Amino acid sequence: MQVEIQKEHKWLERLVGEWTYENESVMGPDQPPMKFTGTETFRSLDVWVIGEGTGDMPGGGTGRTVMTLGFDKGRFIGTFIGSMMTGMWVYSGQLDSAERVLTLDTEGPSFADPTKTAKYQDVIELLSDDHRTLTARYQGEDGQWVQFMTAHYRRVR
Repeated sequence: MQVEIQKEHKWLERLVGEWTYENESVMGPDQPPMKFTGTETFRSLDVWVIGEGTGDMPGGGTGRTVMTLGFDKGRFIGTFIGSMMTGMWVYSGQLDSAERVLTLDTEGPSFADPTKTAKYQDVIELLSDDHRTLTARYQGEDGQWVQFMTAHYRRVR
């Protein structure tokens, strides 16, 4: 099979490298934000990128994550798994017109009621070649998006 490299695949290549991150998360209503640190390495698999992360966890310990991202049939696609969860998050997303912000839509267990699902978004913004952010938010029952996590990634290599 012959794969045609598109500009979206080249955009994903901008994630390739070694990164450190500082993460600030809100673990629940009326709780102060918690800060965590870690590392992430993205590598290329031609038209895919694979990010493997390691970082601090709430309550102690270390978590490991794997993110895959690609582009197919006019949309970004991917997955996210972590050592702290049994489910797999499946992404579908779009790049903004300025080609700086990738919004990835997914669904998963609701924070309010784990027996229900909720809509989530992971938003990757390229601030420069060596600095990016990842914000995570969920859609509340009122339809409003609630941000619960922001991570700043800085390129090491």
